[in-house]
Amino acid sequence: MAKILSVQNLKKSYQSGSKQLTVLEDISFEIEEKETFAIVGPSGSGKTTLLGLCAGLDQPDSGKIELCETIMNDLNEDQRALLRNRKVGFVFQDFQLIPTLTALENVAVPLELRGDKTASAAGKELLEKVGLGDRFDHYPSQLSGGEQQRVALARAFSTKPDILFADEPTGNLDEETGKKVVELLIELNKESGTTLVIVTHDMELARKTQKILRLKGGRILETVNV
Repeated sequence: MAKILSVQNLKKSYQSGSKQLTVLEDISFEIEEKETFAIVGPSGSGKTTLLGLCAGLDQPDSGKIELCETIMNDLNEDQRALLRNRKVGFVFQDFQLIPTLTALENVAVPLELRGDKTASAAGKELLEKVGLGDRFDHYPSQLSGGEQQRVALARAFSTKPDILFADEPTGNLDEETGKKVVELLIELNKESGTTLVIVTHDMELARKTQKILRLKGGRILETVNV
């Protein structure tokens, strides 16, 4: 299998007052196409920072990131944004839906931005897949947290991304709703053959992936096959 993400000797630190805080130190791993991969670790272990670096939302101090056969270090911000738009999907803990758009419009927007004439039909099909066929015209404020996250899942898969980054996708949901969202995420992922990278503190969710990377204090403790 071809590698879709390769991370080598990654380091990231932030200035905090007069102190330099190292958030990640000497991080190296690889993810193959269509693999499901979880990054786990306690709060403050650097999980979300690592996800942001892998997706090109931020730049490392040193080390190399290759995503979808492109070396991210060589790209400027606009080029990284273009790569994300073409190849990458996101699911966030806080849903990040546009409040002034309906569920259907939220899902269709990424496709419309690409000039896809089937955006509305594709959006409806995806919302039906996640069990929201009767919610096309509802705004985020009219939906429960679980329903909002299902809209976010439909939106993330709408562009058929090569790789999907999910940051604590069940973090704002109760246990039962979280389980349903996880089932949907895994199911949609299998169907589309997308590479899936999940940051989570939920070990039950992590065990549904093929590989788990454990972080502690900004370093890799271990990488295990599930």
